[in-house]
Amino acid sequence: MSEVKKCKQKDCKRPYRAKGYCNVHYTEWRQGKFGKTRYKTCSNEGCKKPMLKKGMCEQHYGAWSASKKGGAAPAAGAAPAVGGGAPVPEQGTPPPAPTAPAAPTEGAPPA
Repeated sequence: MSEVKKCKQKDCKRPYRAKGYCNVHYTEWRQGKFGKTRYKTCSNEGCKKPMLKKGMCEQHYGAWSASKKGGAAPAAGAAPAVGGGAPVPEQGTPPPAPTAPAAPTEGAPPA
């Protein structure tokens, strides 16, 4: 008879399930706990998401491609870059009330 395969993890005597691991270690391998990943990962430090393009995950590739197309997105509430008009209020914020010029006081010299 053939011998039953064992898990390839050191000191583990559980029976083989897949990829050379038992059920417990196979699950850990799938979660990336062994340092060996199932797929190529994002090249940005600390990011373990699957690689999409150019060595980056979808999030980092999107940010990189946006910066290549004309700079990063402006911060919320920032004044518009072109036009020179008043800043646009954030969504859900009522516009500021218009201010009326102060009425001249009697006896004051005209400005």
